[in-house]
Amino acid sequence: MALDKTEYSMSAAEKMSNGAVGRNKNGVRVDRLDGHVHQNGSVKKEKRRPFIESFEKIPLLTAATTFIGFHLILLMGYITSIIFTPKVAREKNRKGYVPLYDRFESFYSRYVYRRLRDCWNIPICSCPGSEVTLKDRVTHDCGWTFEYTGTRSTALNLGSYNYLGFAQAEGSCSEDSAVKIKELGCATASPRIEFGTQKIHQELEALTAKFVGMEDAITFGMGFATNALNLPSIVSKGCLVVSDEKNHASLILGLRLSGATIDVFKHNNMESLRQVLHSAVIKGQPRSHRPWKKILIVVEGVYSMEGSIVRLPEILELKRQYKAYLYVDEAHSIGAIGRNGRGVVDYFGVDPKEVDILMGTYTKSFGSAGGYIAGSKAFIDHMRVNSHANCYATSMSSSCAQQIISSMKIIMGMDGTNEGKKRINQLARNSRYFRRRLNQMGIITIGNNDSPVVPMMVYMHSKIASVVRRLKTNNIAVVGVGFPATPLMEGRIRFCLSAAHTKEQLDNALVHVEEAADFLGLRYSRKRRSKEPVHYSDSESEVE
Repeated sequence: MALDKTEYSMSAAEKMSNGAVGRNKNGVRVDRLDGHVHQNGSVKKEKRRPFIESFEKIPLLTAATTFIGFHLILLMGYITSIIFTPKVAREKNRKGYVPLYDRFESFYSRYVYRRLRDCWNIPICSCPGSEVTLKDRVTHDCGWTFEYTGTRSTALNLGSYNYLGFAQAEGSCSEDSAVKIKELGCATASPRIEFGTQKIHQELEALTAKFVGMEDAITFGMGFATNALNLPSIVSKGCLVVSDEKNHASLILGLRLSGATIDVFKHNNMESLRQVLHSAVIKGQPRSHRPWKKILIVVEGVYSMEGSIVRLPEILELKRQYKAYLYVDEAHSIGAIGRNGRGVVDYFGVDPKEVDILMGTYTKSFGSAGGYIAGSKAFIDHMRVNSHANCYATSMSSSCAQQIISSMKIIMGMDGTNEGKKRINQLARNSRYFRRRLNQMGIITIGNNDSPVVPMMVYMHSKIASVVRRLKTNNIAVVGVGFPATPLMEGRIRFCLSAAHTKEQLDNALVHVEEAADFLGLRYSRKRRSKEPVHYSDSESEVE
């Protein structure tokens, strides 16, 4: 098996970490990281299950055919554009102006993406629960236009971030939200700093701070804007941001808007991070070589495209060593991992206050909308005054806030039941079971064993569309991801698992995935495969 050496090379930072590092019989890296549990100011170590991540490299023949196939598609597109006049509007009366649209982007959307348009942007007519209702459509001109047939179809939903199954139209959460609409209306039509703050917003912020273990929190109506509009209030010119190369677009946009200097380290690679931090401290700012005003490390809890989990204990070691600040985006980890569903700090058992800034969204595990930033009381007070989202963006709807409060109380057990714990365990069990079954088929999956995001590597552009279409025919809705959303050689199908999925639903999906793998030749993995059956109950003992 060929592994990414940069990802798995032993580093000095990893030797400083609390865990022992080793490899299993397949050569996959296994770290036993010891968490820290803080009780009454004391610290004790708590042993955890192995931290297992796999990033198997693309086989050479597959890489060659993927590269050749993609450029054949481009060549066919150029020939088609010469022979046939495209059915698109053109810029007119623009003499002396530069083109408003990038030529390659326009070409790519017309002659590459258009051929696969039926695989994306399919209208949905229901809540994104364990199943989803799709509005059927057809195209008679190779993807230029679509017509609706007037029919609908129900499909197993393996594409939504409904991690804990709260995105549903029935139950206590939706009932509470409906009541709040009658009491407070749909919106305030005002930013928080003016007339947009209601008691329910203050209640949500207090509950969020308690949930994540921070002193205070501030909430916003949009998850993407929580990063994009708040990072400029945290860093500015003269500051250095050390960012993981796989960070989300909202983080990248926010950092660019801030004017801070950005340095990138290899994904989840602690030696690369150490080198960047060491160089930053030694050299200082360019030209003047003055010390940086501040150094901020920006990472995610769970990376939504790779399915990997941040190596938080090791990053905290480097943060302390180089006197940097740490910003953790928990959009995909809050509610989804950890014994109590409280994100990556809960997963590793570290004190949340060791992280300077915890950011997260309510759109995934809580089945609502918006985002939050949590930290010290002084920091949050600063954000209330300086945040662009708090000053100019419309405040969160009362119904969305109530949905979050109700679901968060269930997760915390404040409703008097153990429903939240059951959902957390069910999600972890589903994630490990589904990934193990795919690995046993010889399919390459990347990321962490405990991640609810399971990327299945298909590599070739044409195979992404083929898998999506075949599974949709069998009433299974999945997300295909290719260039430019991923590197050219790393096309994939991204499964997002939920606590709402049953074993029977997952088994049905796995049957059709295996049929697609046989038909399209997706068994790329060169790992040794166990012939013993994977039992659903085997994953239960590992998450309790």
